[in-house]
Amino acid sequence: MFGLDALELARIQFAFTVSFHIIFPAITIGLASFLAVLEGLWLKTHQDAYRDLYHFWSKIFAVNFGMGVVSGLVMAYQFGTNWSQFSEFAGSITGPLLTYEVLTAFFLEAGFLGVMLFGWNRVGPGLHFFATCMVALGTLMSTFWILASNSWMHTPQGFEIVNGQVVPVDWLKVIFNPSFPYRLAHMATAAFLSSAFFVGASAAWHLLRGRDSQAVRTMLSMAMWMALIIAPIQAVIGDAHGLNTLEYQPAKIAAIEGHWENTGSEATPLILFGLPDMKREETRYALEIPYLGSLILTHSLTKQIPALKFFAPEDRPNSTIVFWSFRIMVALGMLMILSGIWSLWLRWRGRLYQCRPFLHFVLWMGPSGLIAILAGWFTTEIGRQPWIVYGVMRTKDAASAHGELHMSVSLLAFLLVYCSVFGVGYAYMMRLIRKGPVPHEGETNNHGGPGTLHTAARPLSAVKENLQEGAEPLDTRS
Repeated sequence: MFGLDALELARIQFAFTVSFHIIFPAITIGLASFLAVLEGLWLKTHQDAYRDLYHFWSKIFAVNFGMGVVSGLVMAYQFGTNWSQFSEFAGSITGPLLTYEVLTAFFLEAGFLGVMLFGWNRVGPGLHFFATCMVALGTLMSTFWILASNSWMHTPQGFEIVNGQVVPVDWLKVIFNPSFPYRLAHMATAAFLSSAFFVGASAAWHLLRGRDSQAVRTMLSMAMWMALIIAPIQAVIGDAHGLNTLEYQPAKIAAIEGHWENTGSEATPLILFGLPDMKREETRYALEIPYLGSLILTHSLTKQIPALKFFAPEDRPNSTIVFWSFRIMVALGMLMILSGIWSLWLRWRGRLYQCRPFLHFVLWMGPSGLIAILAGWFTTEIGRQPWIVYGVMRTKDAASAHGELHMSVSLLAFLLVYCSVFGVGYAYMMRLIRKGPVPHEGETNNHGGPGTLHTAARPLSAVKENLQEGAEPLDTRS
């Protein structure tokens, strides 16, 4: 297929499925915590806007949760189908870590999800709030275990290799490997920012169409406070993560910077833009700022970073890709910081909800967090190549023995099914967002019983709207 071999097709297939999947957890992680905050504020203030927003965003959460579970299962199966050699080699570590996620995070989410989505008028307010908090905690615990597993693949420790297989000898070192704290903090804050701009864009869309209400204003206000506070923190975390990567994965940093060789003892410049050429071993048309590379990456004006030519050609990541994916992530992060500062100035001027250029900007920034997450994952995963377990196992040795035809057919099948099934899910979610929060939703006391709504059996049943514009709500009665 397109002249690609089976290994390249397997990598593309995994990248495609994980790119689809990561969008859903990123939204659910942020929305779960957002829902907990909304319910806590409603219990404290009893302001209708918080209750209306809770019911509105709980529907979006339900759609994302359902699609996230399905896409996650498919991705997990690929470890056995397409990467069986990796599973055989490192399964004694990655298997238990993913099991811990199921035993803690998934069971916690599943155990309290029904109460959260369907128990508003069926349990007491304290218990319902507790259920919402447990679901939020479950999403964060899931992030913890997934990042522990993935980070171990980047900075492996706490193991021995016995008879060609990895054997864990210190689980604390396995879990709390050198890159794990930075990558966990980076991903969690990225999820919060993604949800904040997702929420902010929804509010901006309604305000631009004259749907000005207290609930919509509250959405925009909370989203912009999150951007103002969390976006600069994310930049600090990213800087610390970069220093950690320079220590443990210097080839990745060299590829990200498009830096091929050092000149004497001169400090490393920062290449703002250019075209890294892997064959010519240079970054063409480079626009450089002297000393700035050393200042950012080493916090020194004299130290150098390792250059790509320092590493053997077979050990170099693809600089052409990670050079630009990293810059996309950073550029979007700077725009997030800008939006937070702009919102603070407008808030001070009393024009936060009326400034149309700002509202258009926030609307266009809606998918920015998700795009930044994808760019960040491309940077970190492609930058790890050619290793699947850094310095221990190469990617070419981890793949299953499949042919090009098999991988081509399965990749085309994934493209067709994912784009159709999850495309419908995306469209449904956008329709829900366009409807906006409904005033006084959830205030009636409905305790079930004959002739009333019963507890639904699946997450998507929490969404009663029909796909057809202007249609009556779906009947979910038994």
